[in-house]
Amino acid sequence: MAVLENTILVNGKSIEVNHIQYDITLLDWLRNYNKLTGTKEGCAEGDCGACSVIIEENGSGNLRPINSCLVRLGQVMGGSITTIEGLGSNKNPHPLQIAFTNKYASQCGYCTPGFIMSGVSLLNSNKKITDDSINDAISGNLCRCTGYSPIIKAIKSAAKYRITQNNKQSIKKNKNITIGNVTYLKPSNLKELKNYLDDIKNFEFLAGGTDLNLQRPIINQKEDKLICLGSIVELNKITHLKEKIVFGGGVTIESFLEAIRPKMPELVEILQRFGSPQIRNQGTIGGNLCTSSPIGDIAPILLVLNSDLGIFGRNGFKKINIKNFFRGYRKNVLKKDEIISSVEIPYANPKNKLFSWKLSKRYDQDISTVSLAINIQTQKNVIKELHIAAGGVAATPKLLNKLSELMVEKKLDEAIKFAIDNVEKHIQPISDLRGSRHYRLEAIKGLFRRLQICLMQNKNSLSIMDF
Repeated sequence: MAVLENTILVNGKSIEVNHIQYDITLLDWLRNYNKLTGTKEGCAEGDCGACSVIIEENGSGNLRPINSCLVRLGQVMGGSITTIEGLGSNKNPHPLQIAFTNKYASQCGYCTPGFIMSGVSLLNSNKKITDDSINDAISGNLCRCTGYSPIIKAIKSAAKYRITQNNKQSIKKNKNITIGNVTYLKPSNLKELKNYLDDIKNFEFLAGGTDLNLQRPIINQKEDKLICLGSIVELNKITHLKEKIVFGGGVTIESFLEAIRPKMPELVEILQRFGSPQIRNQGTIGGNLCTSSPIGDIAPILLVLNSDLGIFGRNGFKKINIKNFFRGYRKNVLKKDEIISSVEIPYANPKNKLFSWKLSKRYDQDISTVSLAINIQTQKNVIKELHIAAGGVAATPKLLNKLSELMVEKKLDEAIKFAIDNVEKHIQPISDLRGSRHYRLEAIKGLFRRLQICLMQNKNSLSIMDF
């Protein structure tokens, strides 16, 4: 049965979205308009996880946690949302809610709904329930009184249970949604996107919104048009080819992680540390690159793998190499009407080793201070091929071509010493709240020493926690 197009399914019940004066967040709509106050507001910036809900899109059965504080209502119109109230009640609680009680995993209880939503999402996935998968699942949820040990025990004890969705309804998709002064335009393919680009002059693109939604005001004094990219089928494709993987620009970081895991396991750790599952389920590859942040975690990896970007705009398609994408601090080559439509990532040479490290003040859920990606081949302890890229050391993610060239054909010890002694000639870090210029220089030198240890000891475990 189809229901009205200005509707969101919440806990299996269709709720019409009417008389909303402002472009509010999903969190505010759930709490203030529907009295679903089990979803809590903590930081309102995607850091604490107290506002976590589960979203299912397009009847896929893929239940994924997101931060409802980072999602605007117009983005989820036509979607299916499950809140803590939809999992169980006082009379009939969900098995994970019972487990939290039995394992003493809740004290003040403020963070508990968010943990439950993250835990249920994990239990409903195809992942094995292990310490590692649980730690990753709750990495975006903060607890300040109970501690994580009983929470982990509770999730383990409920491992055999899965959430069931009773939703059999479908929603007629509305491609033109207005909330307050903001209109959301939702093309379903690139042809429809081009039609919008031909007809509209003033607009902004919106992908996951984990960055843009923090900057946009709730109460807009002027009319805004947002072209949402999340429903464009071409942007969500993942194509496995013999020599590379091609990702649509709208592929989420979480889907990127799962696709890359069996092909390039060396990249798993840094991608898992990209925010949290709630952030990774919303943020996209293309969106991360388009922010053009000098500390973006993905760019150094793509630089050392010599990746190509597909660009789509009003004038059609074109392709550029990622080394030609960044133009300055928070600047890139895209025109106003252009998006990243695809990211082509070649597999590393089988003879090469791939390393990717990120240093930050916290291990999980934190912005990089510096990052380093290295694609290297050695023969008899001599460097034969080398590509180095760093983040957090210049106005843009930087490919250190000159330094790499000077290290090739040197013995490993000699090359590492050369890099440490000369790195200041090739990077220009600044001092800010995340770290001083001196710290960043010393950190990069330390990562070169780490590279030396990994190669000399032929280490397969590359986690920064191993050192």
